[in-house]
Amino acid sequence: MPKPKDYNQNVFINCPFDDKYFELLKTLLFTILYFKFNPRLALESSDSGLSRLEKITRLIQESRYAIHDISRLQAKSANEYFRLNMPFELGIDYGLRRFHPNYNDKRSLILESEKYDYMKAISDINGMDIKNHKDNPGQLIECIRSWFSETVGLRDLNGSEKVYSDFIDFNTDLFRTKMNKYAGTHNSTEAEKFASSEINELTIPDFIDEVKTWLK
Repeated sequence: MPKPKDYNQNVFINCPFDDKYFELLKTLLFTILYFKFNPRLALESSDSGLSRLEKITRLIQESRYAIHDISRLQAKSANEYFRLNMPFELGIDYGLRRFHPNYNDKRSLILESEKYDYMKAISDINGMDIKNHKDNPGQLIECIRSWFSETVGLRDLNGSEKVYSDFIDFNTDLFRTKMNKYAGTHNSTEAEKFASSEINELTIPDFIDEVKTWLK
């Protein structure tokens, strides 16, 4: 499979897609777009004719970079299974880089919540540079910014506090834009409710497009 022309700008995202992680996912997407790279993830499109694994392997092949967040491996309650999709996809990405000479230029970032948590589940990756974000959006931005500098080689990057401030401004402007959309035909209470509902229902492609528009 030939590499796509945007291979060097694509960042495959391997992370949980549950509601509890969604705020971190939005922070992750914003930061990647902020530094002018393309986030690629399984939720970017919906095609019932394509298996999830087929989609994921294609995204990994199309992306020089990858961010693997393995912070949700542990089961949180009795009778809940460990979540193994993230280490499985990390293994696919690592295997492609390790065993296929056309992909030895791939680079990745592994994230966890608390330092050394991964050792309890997948100690085989001991020795790799793994960053911990403590489930904090500001800390997550700092991790990604450092990786773009240390591994991707970007220079003169805005500091993580500036990126976080811009992320908050983006969210404020997004809400204001949606409020204005409904304000002409509804009272303020209804307009706020409809704006919040619309933002909560944004799909990943919607959200990415909103960020791209704001960053122009």
